[in-house]
This record gives sequence, C-alpha cells and structure tokens, in this order.
Amino acid sequence: MSTKDGPAQVGDLPAIGRPATSALMTAGISTLAQVAALSRKELLAMHGVGPKAVRLLEAELEENGLSFAG
Repeated sequence: MSTKDGPAQVGDLPAIGRPATSALMTAGISTLAQVAALSRKELLAMHGVGPKAVRLLEAELEENGLSFAG
C-alpha cells in the first residue's frame, strides 16, 4: 500500500501523518491502548514513524491517562 493511498487517521489515534499511520496499520495497531503497549524505541524502529509522530502519540496518550511501555 502506498502511503498516499492510506488513511490519514485510524481508530482513536491522532493525526500523525500518513507514513506513520500506515506503519502502525501494517503492524496491526489502530488504538491508543495498542500504542501504549509499545516503547518509544519500538515505535521509532517502525519504518515511517519518526520523532514527531512519537511526540504526537505521547501527548495523546497522556491526555487519556496512558503512557508508553517501560
């Protein structure tokens, strides 16, 4: 799937950009709860997920009382 063909936003995830969203979808991740099960390092290891996407995800997690895995 080309990143331009993928959705800009999935599930309850914030808008983090198409490449990062596609990377999460490919990994079967579509909710904040699933993101919270991962560490920053695991997210950054995904092709398409960069520091900005991780910052946006972290802010959304915090707003929902969640955090990245240890």
